[in-house]
This record gives sequence, C-alpha cells and structure tokens, in this order.
Amino acid sequence: MSHKVYPITKTDLFTENYKIKINGKEYLPDTARVSAYPFNRRWPGHQRSIDQTELVNFLNLETDEALSFEITPKIPFDKVEIRPKSLGIKPEITADGRILFTLPKAAYFTVEPYGRQNALHIFADTLAVYDIDKNSPDVIYFGKGEHDVGMIELKSNQTLFIDEGAVVYACIRAYDAENIKILGRGILDNSRNKEKILFEVNAENNSSAVNNAKRLHTIQPEYCTNVTIEGITIRDSLVYNIKPVGCTNIDIRNVKIIGNWRYNSDGIDMHNCIGVYIGNCFLRTYDDCICVKGFDLFFEADIEKAIREAMYHGGKAYDVFRDVVVENCVLWNDWGKSLEIGAETKAEEIYNIEFRNCDIIHVTGPVLDCYNVDWADCHDITYHDINVEYDDIIPCSVIQTSDSHKYEITDPDYSPALCSAVVQHHFEYSKGSTRLGKNRRITFENINLYGRQTPKLIFKGSDEEHKCSDITVKNIFQNGKKIEITDFYTEINEFTENIVIE
Repeated sequence: MSHKVYPITKTDLFTENYKIKINGKEYLPDTARVSAYPFNRRWPGHQRSIDQTELVNFLNLETDEALSFEITPKIPFDKVEIRPKSLGIKPEITADGRILFTLPKAAYFTVEPYGRQNALHIFADTLAVYDIDKNSPDVIYFGKGEHDVGMIELKSNQTLFIDEGAVVYACIRAYDAENIKILGRGILDNSRNKEKILFEVNAENNSSAVNNAKRLHTIQPEYCTNVTIEGITIRDSLVYNIKPVGCTNIDIRNVKIIGNWRYNSDGIDMHNCIGVYIGNCFLRTYDDCICVKGFDLFFEADIEKAIREAMYHGGKAYDVFRDVVVENCVLWNDWGKSLEIGAETKAEEIYNIEFRNCDIIHVTGPVLDCYNVDWADCHDITYHDINVEYDDIIPCSVIQTSDSHKYEITDPDYSPALCSAVVQHHFEYSKGSTRLGKNRRITFENINLYGRQTPKLIFKGSDEEHKCSDITVKNIFQNGKKIEITDFYTEINEFTENIVIE
C-alpha cells in the first residue's frame, strides 16, 4: 500500500490558497486560471478579459490506500462541501479553521469552503503503471521541468510521454496516423498558444463569431485509428482541449482538464468518430464539457464542398458517429452544457451513444442534452445513473454584449434544463444548408438531482418531418425522493411523439 504526490513545477501562475497535508506531510498545490462566472459571448475579435477569471489550486497524486487530509484555507470560511456527493465524504471543521477528512480510495473531487469560488481540486489517481522505453525512437519523452515545444506532430506508432512534474507547453496534432498514444502524469499546458489575429476588430452585440482570428485546439487527431490518451492533466486550452475528427477506436482515461477560461474552451468535443471510450476523467471547462458532434464547418464559404471533403477522406466515408461510452467522469461546467449531442450534427447518423455513472457537480446550462441543428438522425442514446448537483443559487448564463457590460445574477431561482432534446436550425451553425435531422429513441433514466430548483424537461421538434420521438424519462430522483410528473417544469411542442415521463 502506498501513495505519492506528484512534484510540481512552479510557473508564473503559482499561488497558494491552501495549506495541504496528507498523512501529516505538507505539499504545495499547483495553480490554474478558471472562469469566475458564466459570462460569455461569440468571439468578438479579441480574447476574454482576465478580470473575469480567478486562480485556483489543484493537487495531483496517486494512491492505492486510504489517505488522511488536513486542509487549511488562507481565507476564513463557515462551511465546506466536498463534491461529488456520491463519495460520501463528511469533512470535519476544527476550531482553528482546518478541514479534516479521509479519502478512502483514489478519486477526483473538490473541496469547496466558498461555494463555486476558489475551490481546491484534488486529483487522486490509481497507481501509474507504464511500460515505456524513454530511449525508444518511437517515444517522445518529457521529464520534470518546463518545456516550451510549440507544436508536436505525432506519427503512426509514436508515444508522447509527459512524466510527473513536467509542464509541456504545446499543441498536439496527428493526421492519418494509427496507434498513437499520449501518456503520463505531467501537465500539457496550452497557455502559450495564442490566437493569431488577422485584422483588428472589436464587435459589440454580435450574435455570430467575428472571423478575424485563427485559434488552435490543444489535442487534435484527424482521421486516426487507435488513439490513446491517458493520465495527463491539460491546463488552459485556447479552444477545445481534445478534438478528435474522423477517428476510429479512441480511448481516453484518467485525464484531468482544468484551467479553462478563454472563449470556446470546451473539454472533449468529437466529430464523426467510431468507437469512443471516455472513462474516469475530471473536466472543469468554461464551455461545454463532453460533446458528440458531426462536422463543424459552419465557417466555410462553400459548406457542401467542405462537408464532402471532410466526410469522404482517403477513400473512406466518415459520415456517421457511433458507438460511444462515457462513464465514471466528474464534470464541472462554467458555461454551456455538460453531456451533449451536438450542437453541430453534420452526419448521416449519430447513434449508440451511452453516458453512464457520471457526477456533474456544477452546472450553468442544459445538463443532459441532444441539440440537433443539422441533418443527423440521432437515435439510440441513453443517459443513465447520473448524479447532478445544483448550487443553491445557480449563476445564470449571461451573454456579454460589450466590453463595458458587467456580469450580474438576474434570477436567483434560475434552473437550466435537466433533460433536453431539440431539433431546430441554428442561425450560425446551420448556415449554408437547409437539411434537418430528427431525434428518436432517447432515454434518461436513474438520474439523481440534488438541489432546490424545479427540474426542467425540454423536448421540441422542428416540423412534422423532423420530430423528437420515443423519448423516455424514467426514475428521476430529487434529494432522494422520486419525482412525479407534476413536479417537472416541461416544454414539449407539437412536433414530438411518444414522450413518456414515468
């Protein structure tokens, strides 16, 4: 039985909001910048203001034994929450302001003496077992310390290994590759990846993104087979953290995503892939957490040509997204949606998608969602055995209209949609096409909601040919009590069929 706290490499970002002791020994936390409140806008020509953020601490370690924690926040507090609630950890607060608790096994969780603000994030992995030859020509290895790399392009049969204590400043690309791996317990830091401004502009009240910048995602494999991403922490992504496009057999495990505050910094957004497994990950994202999408080519001048080129590549068709399992993940969403199909659905079919056994510890927008704005036939989708934790006051998502516009909570009783399935055109994402899809055979089952707000269900089709049908909502519990149909707030339009709420 053993445990190990990974060494940190201090960067210019470092702050220490907490004193942390594990089994009596003190450790320094690491630091990330996160969004302070859900204030978003379509790309206005410049990056988000730093005054909308805060610095938080996180700690990476591994263990196969129970651990005794002693946490001392530097700012006085009155109470503390440890999330997810499913861990069942009941902390003790001492008279001199220490937080004491026992972690029985490896888990990802937060310690929250101040609600959503200034949380401490603990990432306790299971013990790492890697069979890596650092000297192999097929291994790209980074050890402890800072490494300013810029761009890493992985080829077939290559492994990128980021060891504990390493901070690698980079974007990662792979194209038409197979058997690629990104492994390790270090940090992939994207903070030095800046948008390239093509021309200066500062839009106000813009409802569509201003197309004046090029922005690169952190990890983007395209048309790859057998992609493994395991163990790493990704910090401060410029746009999406992980964006597979047209890939087959993706395995993402034990990945920690934090430090997202810049516009459109989604977690894991995938496009027309086949065979995806995402398990035991922690995601705190400014924008959407995990999305199953069709191609997202709404900026193209000739959308039909762009779609043909994307869907039919190298003599193969990439026109469906199927066979996805997402399980045992902890999600914190600072803007947008938690587990989503869409919004972009440029695919012939999206099907056999399963989200299960996840904990969603903070939300701002729709939680479990299928938002079909293009032409996919989205079917056989299940959300089950999921815990959702609402704050007593959920900070409502607000669209910032100008640089001078300040955030405020306008509705203290705001509640986002818990379960949602919608078919509709989107003025921006659907631009260039008139096709529409449909949503069918979607199940929301065994959902445990914690919080005081009335749960919302939203099911809407577009017209008689593009409906939401065969939707089942079953065994929804709120604070331990099964919810009756009269306890829901529902929006169900005339273009739906066979909506069953049990």
